[in-house]
Amino acid sequence: MEIEIWSDVVCPWCYIGKRRLETALSRFEHADEVVVTWRSFQLDPSVAEGDVHPTLPALARKYGRSEEQMREQMTSLDALALREGLHYDLANGVSGNTLLAHQLIHLAAEHGLQGAMKERLLHAHFEQSTSVFDLESLVALGVEVGLDADEVRAALTDRRFLPAVQEDIATARALGATGVPFFVVDRTYGAAGAQDPDVLLQLLERAWVDSHPLTTVPPAAGCEGDSCTV
Repeated sequence: MEIEIWSDVVCPWCYIGKRRLETALSRFEHADEVVVTWRSFQLDPSVAEGDVHPTLPALARKYGRSEEQMREQMTSLDALALREGLHYDLANGVSGNTLLAHQLIHLAAEHGLQGAMKERLLHAHFEQSTSVFDLESLVALGVEVGLDADEVRAALTDRRFLPAVQEDIATARALGATGVPFFVVDRTYGAAGAQDPDVLLQLLERAWVDSHPLTTVPPAAGCEGDSCTV
């Protein structure tokens, strides 16, 4: 079974959704047969590369709210994240273009390190206030999960994984995803948003049953309707 997750590394709900999926998988009896694939999605591709700015005033302008109103919302989300063991400080965070970060995740996938890279980027951005936007910061984070510094620098410079990122984004649109996180199981079942672990577990169980039809042995004596065999 494959679970594909479209998300962005600056999406606070995506990190929460990741933790909730991990909780669901911990309760799913076939978890050892599940492959998790991270897909690229940019919440705001209009941000110019190299433009790193405070998140709070930018979101306040975007949604037409005061900075104090936006700070209150961010604080509420900080508290919700804490229930998942995540330590946010959203009101003091920064935002930028995530195109390079998504390319790094694709590079990591070639080395079997995609999950570790995704986690490292989310942790860096939300819990450590570490940049995930510039080349050298991404090189350092890639090295931490086991990638070669020169390979990371070369791959992010020549943009060899840009087509893969663009394909992920196009596929998300084709599947009807307008926001993230967006979970898709075996390209058959989907769930939008940071769903509760119980909902995700039900999704996994339904997909598993549908992809593994019941196998039966030859019939034995029994009853059908009002007729019983002997």
